[in-house]
Amino acid sequence: MAKQQVVMPQMGESITTGTITKWHKAEGDIVELDEILLEISTDKVESEIPAPAKGRIWKLFNEEGDTVDVGVQIAEIETDLSLPFEKGAATPASASAPASASASASAPAPAPASASAPIQEVALAGRRFYTPLVKALAADHGVPLSELSQISGTGAGARVNKSDFMNYLSSRTSASAPAISTSVATVPDTTFTFAPGERIEYVPLDNMRKTIAKNMVASKQTSAHVNSMGEVDLSHLVKFREGFKSEFAKQEGFKLTYTPFILLAITQALKDHPLVNASVDGDNLIVKKDINLGFAVAVPGNGLTVPIIHGIDNLGLLGICRKLNELAEKARARRLTMDDLTGGTYTFTNVGSFGTLMATPIILQPQIGIYAAGVIQKRVVVTEGDAIAIRSMMYGTHAYDHRVIDGQLGGQFLNSVHKHLSEMDPSELF
Repeated sequence: MAKQQVVMPQMGESITTGTITKWHKAEGDIVELDEILLEISTDKVESEIPAPAKGRIWKLFNEEGDTVDVGVQIAEIETDLSLPFEKGAATPASASAPASASASASAPAPAPASASAPIQEVALAGRRFYTPLVKALAADHGVPLSELSQISGTGAGARVNKSDFMNYLSSRTSASAPAISTSVATVPDTTFTFAPGERIEYVPLDNMRKTIAKNMVASKQTSAHVNSMGEVDLSHLVKFREGFKSEFAKQEGFKLTYTPFILLAITQALKDHPLVNASVDGDNLIVKKDINLGFAVAVPGNGLTVPIIHGIDNLGLLGICRKLNELAEKARARRLTMDDLTGGTYTFTNVGSFGTLMATPIILQPQIGIYAAGVIQKRVVVTEGDAIAIRSMMYGTHAYDHRVIDGQLGGQFLNSVHKHLSEMDPSELF
């Protein structure tokens, strides 16, 4: 029997599990190569997973709604269509699925067969590799990657597995704990009581919404959030866009928004203040040399995703416009790839698109800053010479991690973004 295993793919560098939301095929069905086999959901993306081979669905190891570790087998395809199929037939022991998710989690997850191999990160102390599961456990328990080098691994190739990590955690002394703790407190369940006859409706949260909620709470408990706010005059950008948007739409086939101008200004500010383009690892600040700017996109339903424009500092304004539109379209169509979602060093969110004046956003871990743009609206302001004028103004918020960014740097970065915006000559950028 020639069988092809189907495993849970990794849809992001920090993703350790995926939830099966829908099977498109049942046991015994014929599937073509690259035909959609199932849909999975994570906190970052909902994706359709194609079949890795042509054949018959011989076995489905998990049901819809199951959450499965990355790399664990979820289905089996028999590529020899001449073999008779009998539903419920025994599967060879070598191909059988793990008895439980907890059992599979005790060993490093194998590389997915139906997706590109997961990105492995090198620990700062020593050149060792850690599985996504171990890195997730380390983040949950406030253990920096540099401290993982103290753990002796018993897995394949001396890699650290879940058992190694938990044994180390149980014997970890206060002296070995990092000075800056990133542990996440457990939020107790809340029990609600309702009055007789009270009109209510229970709306179950989907997997993406539940994971977003968990990650947002974890971020607030990890980073000391501080918000600096300012306003910027965008009258010149508004005037330029109004006169150029029709021509731009004809040339490029999509609308010109204010977002690419703001992304360019953020990129320039990150060049001015490289310490904002960083992450915290225990007692170390990891300064990223590449600027990979993420931007929040609302996806159909009740979710949010953050695609990444990699190397945005190497793009001109037109290149940013094109990449922004491409990724936004992929996000709304749920076609983002792992590469589209990983490696971000700073994030932008446009709350103004919903008419919001300003906001205090939550940092996307492991980054240490995020910029929120409010709605652009006309206001009466005092200009130079104490003149009263009507200008198109925007509030901007820089939320940053006060563990490593003080008010001076946080304010300087915000002012830098607004300076680049106010001094930008858009007619010279296209």
